[in-house]
Amino acid sequence: MPTRKFANGEVVRGRWPGSSLYYEVEILSHDSNSQLYTVKYKDGTELELKENDIKPLTSFRQRKSGSSSSSPSRLRGSRSRSHSRSPGRPPKPSHRSASASHQGDIKEARKEILEVKLTPLVLKPFGNSISRYNGEPEHLERNDIPHKNVQEKVHFPQESSYISPQYSLRPRREENKFKEIDSKGEKFVTKGPASSKTFEVTNTQTKDLEFGGVLGASFIMLSLPAFLFLLLLMCRQADPSLLNFPPPLPALHDLWETRVLGVYLFWFFLQALFYLLPIGRVVEGMPLVNGRRLKYRLNAFYAFLLTSTIIGASVFWGVELYYVYNHFLQFAVAAIVFSVVLSIYLYVRSLKVPRDELSPANSGNAVYDFFIGRELNPRIGTFDLKYFCELRPGLIGWEALLTTMDIIHDGFGFMLAFGDLVWVPFIYSFQAFYLVSHPHEVSWPVASLIVALKLCGYVIFRCANSQKNAFRKNPTDPKLVHLKTIETSTGKNLLVSGWWGFVRHPNYLGDLIMALAWSLPCGFNHILPYFYVIYFTMLLIHREVRDEYHCKKKYGLAWEKYCQRVPYRIFPYIY
Repeated sequence: MPTRKFANGEVVRGRWPGSSLYYEVEILSHDSNSQLYTVKYKDGTELELKENDIKPLTSFRQRKSGSSSSSPSRLRGSRSRSHSRSPGRPPKPSHRSASASHQGDIKEARKEILEVKLTPLVLKPFGNSISRYNGEPEHLERNDIPHKNVQEKVHFPQESSYISPQYSLRPRREENKFKEIDSKGEKFVTKGPASSKTFEVTNTQTKDLEFGGVLGASFIMLSLPAFLFLLLLMCRQADPSLLNFPPPLPALHDLWETRVLGVYLFWFFLQALFYLLPIGRVVEGMPLVNGRRLKYRLNAFYAFLLTSTIIGASVFWGVELYYVYNHFLQFAVAAIVFSVVLSIYLYVRSLKVPRDELSPANSGNAVYDFFIGRELNPRIGTFDLKYFCELRPGLIGWEALLTTMDIIHDGFGFMLAFGDLVWVPFIYSFQAFYLVSHPHEVSWPVASLIVALKLCGYVIFRCANSQKNAFRKNPTDPKLVHLKTIETSTGKNLLVSGWWGFVRHPNYLGDLIMALAWSLPCGFNHILPYFYVIYFTMLLIHREVRDEYHCKKKYGLAWEKYCQRVPYRIFPYIY
């Protein structure tokens, strides 16, 4: 069996398929059957290369400036000749013949200098080049030189056969001077003189579709609304046992009431009005792909106080708030209709936004993108639709949100619109809805233990999220100097102590403890009120798998070292 030449994690130079250009790559794996190496380029592209298309770094030497075509003897001879001439002597003709000059002109005409306008990639060491692990210095690659994050114009000489790896190029042969040469985002644009062109390059990769791809997304969009109705109908039965499933279905005309839709819209736009109030501090979110940072106003606590005041005044004035419970199914229908209409609007408007405003999760498939969301941060003026829907209608007190996957990765489509406006308000209040029809008495000692469990989960959830949020905003914060970190190839550090050294997702652990505390007051007569904690466990485990996948892809070997140091994902000594 042939032996492999390069080891996993080794940084080498790999030839880009279809060209003679070599770029710096990292060896990810090797297939002993096909004898192909899976490598990762600086821009994140992963390809399979043959061994003869890979060369060690030491095999490349920087070419010296000046011509290398002159022979040593010619150089020596030139030193012995006189460079002066008599003033009366006519000028010496060119040493090149007319024929050679003509051939050179043809060569010059055929080989045009490409003017490449690119944003340079910041040179960071790969995952195997970690500067610090738990405070201990390690080897640092010599090419770890910071670059300015500006656009540069780079001219490549005609006879250059090697291109510096700080630019990610996908070379193509010019087939026509004035047409687009690739349907995947590469195009020529004539600028200035005819001897130069601008080569605009965008990186396109095949994305891994989550949630089961198109079929999985379609199933989720069709099944979740129906499943929500079945749960609510089961709660209203005298005996909500699973043996009585499915519950009797109401008439269709009983599921819709225009007045209920009006009340729902009043609630939604009242919260939107509170969102627009010029109170509360304004903060910046995480950097986007174009370098911008969006601004967000944090005033949900004031909105909560105003909402509580309005509800208290309504009770004082005798407003019948049990109207909400009596029309719970109709409110669910109104919320579903509104979320679908909002999702359609979001998808249509996303078709006109620039590419740098699209979500990293968008795929190009209409069904999947309608579900996952195409646009990352849809805004109407300064009104951020995703940020508002994530917080106000369902989770009005959730503020440490700007560094979560929902904001920085997922687009705003049906998944988040339905989740924020339907699933969260109706499923997260499921235990209270259950207890109205099936009351359960709890003694004071048991109630005290449940409250203590709830507070324990809240402390873990709040402290873990606050620690992560503070570290992402300002890693040099003096309050965080005691925390140990792992430096990654992206320039960001991974927390390996504090709450994030306990388990990899301590915020999920706190969330699940709180979910259990919300369900315990319902007793143990039926499993139905524990659907929330069962579903939430499955949701967070799935979300944790997504987190692990993205972090491993982003941080490489640094993430593997973090996993070795913090082996448990959510539950200590269990998972």
